[in-house]
Amino acid sequence: MNAPDSLDYQPFLDAAIAEAQQGLAEGGIPIGSVLVLNTEDGPKIVGRGHNQRVQQGSAIRHGEMDALENAGRLTAKDYQNSFIVTTLSPCPMCTGAILLYKIPTVVIGENETFLGAEETLIQHGVRLVHLESEACKQMMRDFIAAKPELWNEDIGV
Repeated sequence: MNAPDSLDYQPFLDAAIAEAQQGLAEGGIPIGSVLVLNTEDGPKIVGRGHNQRVQQGSAIRHGEMDALENAGRLTAKDYQNSFIVTTLSPCPMCTGAILLYKIPTVVIGENETFLGAEETLIQHGVRLVHLESEACKQMMRDFIAAKPELWNEDIGV
């Protein structure tokens, strides 16, 4: 089930931004994500995460991957009845996890500083919601200017 078009995504983006800011404060890359389950009582955050490649010395702990990990083990139906919110366009690895679990909607804070594998998501029927968040854009611009070598490492350049 897709998230409804009328849903106010800002509170969920705010939670993802808070995760990104936490990652930055820890010395990492400011990308955050939340996994939101559509429940009878409305949407509920079930997983929060931020990029932890630096903090954990991890090759795969991007924001979306961390949110999925922190959500714990869910049923296939749960994933299919959820949406994921991320401050930055998902990379190919995170896109693969989204497709694997058949998450039907991805809410993207921004894709100006980095355009991930959005075409792949679209080709597989995933609905994308672009929020064009100035806060997300500025956070990434500031980080990339301050630590270009760390950013390039994270995106595989």
